[in-house]
Amino acid sequence: MTTTSPTTPSASDAPAPHLAGNFAPVAEELTAYDLPVTGTVPPELSGWFLRNGPNPRDAVTPHWFFGDGMVHGLRLEGGRAVSYRNRWVRTSTFTDGVPPRDAQGRRNLSAGVANTHVVRHAGRTLALVESSFPYEIDCRPGHELETLGVHDFGGRLTTAMTAHPKTCPTTGELHFFGYGGSKPPYLTYHRADADGELVISRPIDVTAHTMMHDFHLTERHVIFMDLPMVFDAHRRPGMPYRWDPEYGARLGVLRRDDPHGEARWLPIDPCYVFHALNAHDDGDQRIVLHVSRYPDFTGRQPSCLWRWTIDLASGTVAEEQLDDQYCEFPRVDDRLVGQRARFGHATVAEAPGTGHIPGALLRYDLETGAVVRHDFGPGRTPGEAAFAPADDRPGGPGWLLTYVYDATTDTSDLVVLDAEDISADPVATVHLPQRVPYGFHGNWLPDPAR
Repeated sequence: MTTTSPTTPSASDAPAPHLAGNFAPVAEELTAYDLPVTGTVPPELSGWFLRNGPNPRDAVTPHWFFGDGMVHGLRLEGGRAVSYRNRWVRTSTFTDGVPPRDAQGRRNLSAGVANTHVVRHAGRTLALVESSFPYEIDCRPGHELETLGVHDFGGRLTTAMTAHPKTCPTTGELHFFGYGGSKPPYLTYHRADADGELVISRPIDVTAHTMMHDFHLTERHVIFMDLPMVFDAHRRPGMPYRWDPEYGARLGVLRRDDPHGEARWLPIDPCYVFHALNAHDDGDQRIVLHVSRYPDFTGRQPSCLWRWTIDLASGTVAEEQLDDQYCEFPRVDDRLVGQRARFGHATVAEAPGTGHIPGALLRYDLETGAVVRHDFGPGRTPGEAAFAPADDRPGGPGWLLTYVYDATTDTSDLVVLDAEDISADPVATVHLPQRVPYGFHGNWLPDPAR
């Protein structure tokens, strides 16, 4: 059933790479029920698989990162693929054309595209983009994926919110930050308690506005990445940042038990990191971080898995490349965020302008260094995979869920893999009623325990 068809994309003889192939947006919002499945959907899976990404309504945008947010959701329950739906996030920019800055150049944090991630905390499902406030979407039965409105933590949030907040599995707290602006403070650290109340907001001293997409959380520390992608307003309307290795690169360590204390900065080699895999404390003086690291931001070299080991006693960081395979969108079992996790996984897929890259998922054993690969076959490309647990043991068995695009048929599937045996054939393949364009991040949101 078609519920909405706002605008049909205009044709172009030579679309930009981020508007071509499966980067191109879809024009319709669909709802479909009782989807066909090859294999068997694990009956333990009861909930939503949601993934966000850019889907410009008018099929025109100067950069892949700037398209209107669209959430694609698949409902699994009782061994069935119950329904699929995709919905634009109705931000004020989408519905009313509200710009992110007013005539005087002041930021409107309620305006934005909410196109990067979708997370759940304290009973709220939030669509996120790092340049503005979150928008809450509705996952209740009968109201699936409708936009409820902007969420600013009861007026307490006064900065933008990162698209990569982290929930502490021990305390239930949500840790996040906001960055940007034309004057200090360029970075602000925030913490919300398990009930969703914003309880800490404090500036972090950095020397410039740099593009800070992700960060790290451990049981005792928060670690920021101040990397040499420096704001440059003259580069608009594209990405308003430039690669400046002379700026340097450093990690800022803040103790969680002293959230208003001073961040300690440690230098590293210039690089760029969009996404952190995980981090953990290793004794009293060491912190271990795993990242998908680019040597620069020129687009000429891919990202690979690296390990950074912070030695607080010496004030140094050991940097080690762990693999030479391209990887992005690294994830762990979310119940082990900030704790020692043996396994992580990452995606191998093309980005706009890179050309075709054989799509795969990688499973890393962070203790032994072993890597297991699942190749999806010719023309089949996965997105980010979310971990869905099979039981209540963090780091235990479960499944990886990802949307996979098939270029030969111009269709998409949801593929379910056994996380402990990802090289095996899929456990289930759910065939979707339309393709899902390449996008960014999402989550498996299990139904609350009854």
